[in-house]
Amino acid sequence: MPRDNMASLIQRVARQARITFRSPAGPAFGENLHRLQQLLDEVRAEDLHLAPRGPSAAAAASGGPPWAGVVPPVSYMHICETESFSMGVFLLRSGACIPLHDHPGMNGMLKVLYGTLRIACMDTLPAGAAAPAAPPPPAAGSGPCLRALFRSRQHYTPASPPCLLSPHTDNLHQIDAVDGPAAFLDILAPPYDPQHGRDCHYYRLLEGPPAGAEPPALPREVWLVETPQAADFWCGGEPYPGPRVCL
Repeated sequence: MPRDNMASLIQRVARQARITFRSPAGPAFGENLHRLQQLLDEVRAEDLHLAPRGPSAAAAASGGPPWAGVVPPVSYMHICETESFSMGVFLLRSGACIPLHDHPGMNGMLKVLYGTLRIACMDTLPAGAAAPAAPPPPAAGSGPCLRALFRSRQHYTPASPPCLLSPHTDNLHQIDAVDGPAAFLDILAPPYDPQHGRDCHYYRLLEGPPAGAEPPALPREVWLVETPQAADFWCGGEPYPGPRVCL
């Protein structure tokens, strides 16, 4: 059963997000961010009237049958948006992946609601810094290369604390659903806005196969190449079924 305070909890999260991100350069930002992180950590799937679903449920929600090319691998439930932040829920089908992408000049918080996510996080490195080696040759037609620090690759569940990103730390990430469908509550501040330089860019790791059976240790420097959005990735929309948020 949903908890009695479910509406006040998601409303409190939204209000705290508005307080936190309206002055991200202010002296109280760190304290406000910590408070928001604490509130977000309390949110559970039932607070938003969500439950894990299989392909048939995803198909019913999107209005199509569950075969390839009809049901989107990822869906988004919009909750609220202001000039300073947006909040919504991403739902990933089993085996779905949100490819490696960036969040230019943005902060973000991600809280798993159900399922398991594997999240790989990276930082971009200054273009002028000395590179340890030249990048591997990208495929024909690829975009520019950039250096990055591959910081971490971790599994997140509903028991995990929120995953955080800032304009300079863990700003690039890839999100994979592991062993079944998954969903997470997402806060981005400020929202994506191509007209203000906050467009989403996609990347691919440029490196040869690992020398041994074990993957290379992290953190490590890597080369990335900018790519178009993958043909097998797109995001559909679903109505948000949870408590209304008023700002």
